[in-house]
Amino acid sequence: MMPRMGHRLAELAWPEVAPLLRAGATPVLPVGAAAKVHGAHLPMETDFLTAEALGRRLAERANVLVWPTLSYGHYPAFRAYTGSTSTPEPAFEGTVFALLEDLARDASAAPLVLNTGLSTIRAIDGACREQGSARAVHVYRGARYAEVAAEVLEQPRGGHADEAETSVMLHLCPERVRMADAATWVEEVRPGVWSPSDRSSPSYAPLGLYGDATLATPEKGARLVEAMLEDLCAALP
Repeated sequence: MMPRMGHRLAELAWPEVAPLLRAGATPVLPVGAAAKVHGAHLPMETDFLTAEALGRRLAERANVLVWPTLSYGHYPAFRAYTGSTSTPEPAFEGTVFALLEDLARDASAAPLVLNTGLSTIRAIDGACREQGSARAVHVYRGARYAEVAAEVLEQPRGGHADEAETSVMLHLCPERVRMADAATWVEEVRPGVWSPSDRSSPSYAPLGLYGDATLATPEKGARLVEAMLEDLCAALP
């Protein structure tokens, strides 16, 4: 078994942190919602669980120092689904910027954001630009991920709690997936605020998902997760 190359900040005592950063460990900020609808088959903390698992796996293969996951952010499309939570985009961008400033302190490597969301991309990229040295990997938009997704996914369209995201969860956290409740919604859902009840809305999504979750398998998830990790490693110094 290979020795772990990186660390998780929360497991350390504070005197251990600065020496790791000064020695070249890349500070990593995972971002993943813990309160966002993901159909009836996935928990609302799906993005959070994915970010946490990717952070742990990244620390097993790279010299990184992984901060605790930022679990609230800008997810406006899902607010009509009870329990789903969103912050205003400027507040979220400001929070990410402030955290990146702290991650960069004492570090010899630029911070990296590990982002599992889509509506968070613009704000995170803005915070990275403002901070100056930070960069971000949006794991569902990475180059290697796109290649593998094109090879393994079968759904005609999707993008949320779908074949891809459900497969990732079947690989990372199978005990949290209720495949008996997995469903299909492949009607086109336009960008905007999704509606669970208004059939006339172009963003009507009654199940809180978009895609065919019934096609998900842990084998597909394993390939997608590996692609995400390849994209993350490619962004490291």
